[in-house]
Amino acid sequence: MQRIQLSDSLSMSRIVYGMWRLGDDSDTSVAHVTRKIESCLDQGITTLDQADIYGAYTAEAILGEALKANPSLRSKVEIVTKCDIVAPIGRHSDARVKYYDTSRAYILSAVEQSLRDMHIDEIDLLLIHRPDPLMDHKETGAALDELVKSGKVRNVGVSNFRPWDWQLLQSGMSTPLVTNQIELSLQAHEGFVNGDVAFHQQHDHAMMAWSPLAGGELINQAHPVHGTLSAMANRMGTDVASVAVAWLLAHPSKILPVLGTNNLERIANLARACELTLDRQDWYELYTAALGREVA
Repeated sequence: MQRIQLSDSLSMSRIVYGMWRLGDDSDTSVAHVTRKIESCLDQGITTLDQADIYGAYTAEAILGEALKANPSLRSKVEIVTKCDIVAPIGRHSDARVKYYDTSRAYILSAVEQSLRDMHIDEIDLLLIHRPDPLMDHKETGAALDELVKSGKVRNVGVSNFRPWDWQLLQSGMSTPLVTNQIELSLQAHEGFVNGDVAFHQQHDHAMMAWSPLAGGELINQAHPVHGTLSAMANRMGTDVASVAVAWLLAHPSKILPVLGTNNLERIANLARACELTLDRQDWYELYTAALGREVA
């Protein structure tokens, strides 16, 4: 499994295991969660993607029970988590409205909760989950710097930020932001032409891609891109999902797809995409299908 260096203190597996559905599984036992992690490790997938809000604020604790029961796992994985979304569910059920909170008090409190829930001493990568229109970039930036200095967080980044959001936050902090996790797939491909990917590629920021299979829509036979994906998968002797992910891996900006599933069989095949090589015409054949027209 290829590894991508995001900073001097952090490298991540090219494929990231997304745990946003961890709390949705009918089996959240320590044994079952441990099997998921071990299946990832067997393929060289060492990076686990979390967020405080996942599973109505329960997914981190579910992971934490597995890490507590198997202490040796912690040294084998990199843990990514996110904060700033406050939704009227779980521990925030008294909130009157869903909102974003990038205040120092909230970020520091969220990190302490995440550390407790996951039974860990430090977070390898903390992301601000969504751009906050009310963000005081100097306050938020100082809070992130403080967390890195304290050793509770090793690296910081963002999620769903546009280039100007990134630049604003970075201007208020001394610690370099190391990644932006954005939606990228054959369905959500606007980032390749609207400046999002170009900005990060220019500055050598490795991007993480959430929902690389468009929430499973790309493997649905009714999807407009499915026919092209299926034909290419048959030609390559693989499956549709692997081709869709390989399309992202083929881009020179070194995108790290975040793949989430609770199915052990699918987890065991997450790394298949890394075995595929798409040439330029393959890439554009899929892009043409995604656009619904040939390029100009």
